[in-house]
Amino acid sequence: MFDYDFMQNAFAAATIVAILAGSVGYFLVLRGQAFAGHALSHVGFTGATGAVLIGVAPLWGLVGMTLAAGLIMGFLGERLAARDVGIGLVLSLSLGFGLLFLHFFTAYATQATALLFGNVLAVDLETVWTLLVLGTLCLLALAVISRPLLFVSLQPELAEAKGLSLRFYSMAFLAIVALATAECAQIVGVLLVFTLMVCPAAAAQQVTTSVLKGIALSAAFALFDAWIGLTLAFYTDWPTSFWISALSAAIYLLAVIYRRVSRFR
Repeated sequence: MFDYDFMQNAFAAATIVAILAGSVGYFLVLRGQAFAGHALSHVGFTGATGAVLIGVAPLWGLVGMTLAAGLIMGFLGERLAARDVGIGLVLSLSLGFGLLFLHFFTAYATQATALLFGNVLAVDLETVWTLLVLGTLCLLALAVISRPLLFVSLQPELAEAKGLSLRFYSMAFLAIVALATAECAQIVGVLLVFTLMVCPAAAAQQVTTSVLKGIALSAAFALFDAWIGLTLAFYTDWPTSFWISALSAAIYLLAVIYRRVSRFR
């Protein structure tokens, strides 16, 4: 399998994206913002299709559009009700533009399918290096804000009383989520970002309540999904995104079963 350059690139890209998605996804689930990740993935499709129409690489359209949308979502409100309304507004507007771009994008059906469902086997070495740089920046930024982010996520009223800006950390975190979403889309497509961003993190939180262990376990689950999914895709010729999604769902179900069984011990 590793005799092929495209498989080497695929595993390298999947490793970078899985570690980032698992780490960022833990906080995303902890903050109850899974809807934000879902919305940003759809916004990314709008950016990618728009980028192709003007002759720019889809990845940069994904990055630019999701980053802008993430900052807007974070600015519009930290409270749950305001946040949901803000996310809904951004999602509705982006889907409208996406429909318009898709109207002009019909001549590129293959590229549109790759954007929607991902095509990690087509990732080239240049893209791998781009993902590595973006992933490293995201993880460094997450490490810098992780402690106050955890504080404002679990005790928002107390954190605000201590002088921490809820809006600032919301914007900073959703900007990181936006970049992570753009990277995930390269592997599983914009429609299945939930698979790598949310499912491994949700499974980890079923297994442990420790933050550090949870982040590590979430990244490990995401890596397992990506590596085994790629391996199964190579030997079965079934879509990689299908295998990653199926494995991710299976791990979450096993984690739920584990938690329920452990309660009766």
